[in-house]
Amino acid sequence: MARVLHIEDDPNNRRLVQKLLGAAGHQVIEAEGGVEGIQLAREIEPDLVLVDINIPDLDGYEVTLRLRGIDALRQVHIVAITAEGDRDSTLAVGCDGFIAKPIDAAHFADTIGQFLGGHREWAEGASDKLLRERTQKIVERLEKKIVELSETNQRLEDVARLRREFLQNVSHELATPMTPVVGYLRLLLNEELGPLTDLQRKCLSSIDASTERLRSVVDTLLDVSSLETGRMHYYTREYDFRDVCSNAIEQIRPKLEERDVSLIERVPDEPMPAQGDPDKLLRAMVHVLDNASKFTPTGGEVAVAVRRQGEDDFVFEVADSGPGVRPEHIARIMEPFYQVDGSVTRDHGGVGLGLAFARRVTEALGGGIEISSPPAGAVAERQLSGTLVELRVCRSPERPEAQAT
Repeated sequence: MARVLHIEDDPNNRRLVQKLLGAAGHQVIEAEGGVEGIQLAREIEPDLVLVDINIPDLDGYEVTLRLRGIDALRQVHIVAITAEGDRDSTLAVGCDGFIAKPIDAAHFADTIGQFLGGHREWAEGASDKLLRERTQKIVERLEKKIVELSETNQRLEDVARLRREFLQNVSHELATPMTPVVGYLRLLLNEELGPLTDLQRKCLSSIDASTERLRSVVDTLLDVSSLETGRMHYYTREYDFRDVCSNAIEQIRPKLEERDVSLIERVPDEPMPAQGDPDKLLRAMVHVLDNASKFTPTGGEVAVAVRRQGEDDFVFEVADSGPGVRPEHIARIMEPFYQVDGSVTRDHGGVGLGLAFARRVTEALGGGIEISSPPAGAVAERQLSGTLVELRVCRSPERPEAQAT
């Protein structure tokens, strides 16, 4: 039994060849187009290839030339079965045989058997000239494809540029009017403009919470803009790594309490002096903690630990008791906008940006980010079942501005 690859877009012709060769004891593998056929030929290394000349994406001539360029398929016979093209042109580009449509059903299996046995037809006349003409046509088609791809690429670049400009503009338009809103809310809540009734305080507190959520959205848009443009500006100064960690924990604590998620934390008492951009680092930590909060079920646990690593590095670890991340997703969840579970995003918000932002920041601060699921070890003396994210920064990195990407 021989394995025959049949590249043909017409289902009626595929069925006929399948019936005739199947009755002769051969296995027929089918492909509807040229690209699919080449891929299958690489995978199965057939004993014979039957190819139509007029097929989608790549014609039979191009398919033949490409198959002849694959070392493992150089000895495989290729036979054209077509109602178009001529015998000499087909043989000149590398086919070993030519069968005209409509197929002679009575003798087809015997003819294929001859090709499987090593039979080969030869072009008559000026085969070199035919090959040059066919090659020139292929080159012209490739040049046309290159132009089309170049134009498409330019359109994609234009779309990406417009998206970056939109993100920058909308972030600015949202952030600017929020400043006086937040300022007046503080004055009202602090009763600097007069005493408040309980109902007024309740209403203003609700507005304040909504404003905080809106500020979070604006901050996220700014982060998106930074990642989209490929540049983030860092402002280096001395800071206490421990204080930044504690600040991030306090920001996420109300959200965890609201969902009855237990927070276990281990933060050292002694200062951890460092140099870098504490504001960017704080945002990165909050993103990671917020991510852990989203994926931890009600009544679950989030563990946070802060520690030194060696002489020069500080580490911020966050583990959760959520569902974890499958191995095939771990490498991608640090890509901008990549999301593992869309249902969680719909319930709790987010654009799949947090870990990508955290990676950029920690790398700029001389460190990096590592993810394991389930956690590779205990965090704050708790061995949880979900995901562990470790943010590592250098105590005194090179100037981050030089590492902006």
